[in-house]
Amino acid sequence: MNKGAKEVSCKEIDTPLGKMLIVELLIDVGNAMGANITNTMCEAVSPLLEKITGGRALLRILSNYSTRRIAKVTAVFDKKEIGGEDVVDDIILAYQFADNDVYRAVTHNKGIMNGIIAVANATGQDSRAIEAAANAYAARSGQYRSLSKWTKDSNGNLVGSLELPLSVGIIGGIANVHPIAKICMKILRVSSAQELACIMTATGLAQNYSAIRALATEGIQQGHMRLHARNLATAAGAKPDQVDKIVQKMIEEKKISLDRAKEILFNLFNL
Repeated sequence: MNKGAKEVSCKEIDTPLGKMLIVELLIDVGNAMGANITNTMCEAVSPLLEKITGGRALLRILSNYSTRRIAKVTAVFDKKEIGGEDVVDDIILAYQFADNDVYRAVTHNKGIMNGIIAVANATGQDSRAIEAAANAYAARSGQYRSLSKWTKDSNGNLVGSLELPLSVGIIGGIANVHPIAKICMKILRVSSAQELACIMTATGLAQNYSAIRALATEGIQQGHMRLHARNLATAAGAKPDQVDKIVQKMIEEKKISLDRAKEILFNLFNL
């Protein structure tokens, strides 16, 4: 892509201290996240704007609310594979809950961001900028709502979609410097910032699906406690091939603790 300012817009607002002119540059940053080049360009044009307006340039800074860099993914889940049409309906109801109640929406969207930020951290992205933009986008209607949408198609299958602004890059920053970020980028085999944004959004939707399905069926705590039991079994000294037996025993007994994990490990494997 050819990088540079593609569009300029202005708006005037009234403040208690007088009128303020806001000048916005829309910049094509290619496959970079774009913070440095954007800030550089804002600073470069400020003397010209001061000359034209007769005013004083105050802030020369990018916005992390990158609404021209929207990533969107859609997935269809076969109703038979996920438990039937009743489960589909319950997942849709759970989504409607999040879309209409801010207390639920915050936790619902936090789960989405669990997936997105995991990829962001692995690939050296600005996770704080991503979080801020996502939260602003969730409130774009004037009410904080669900970032994802869940419906069903004409065959009764579950359809999930997720869109949000994602300002990410595969060049510049630490993405090309940090050894772990470089390895992760290589594993993902992305060739553009758009591809990386799509992978991150797909991860967010997958994370949302797993959480909302668990909530609408057996409840989220069962999965959490199973994971907790696995951590305790490992902490007790169990080997990978012993963990599942210890976890199953603790769950059956409804006694999930480090001491119980150690007891089961000793009784089953004489360790």
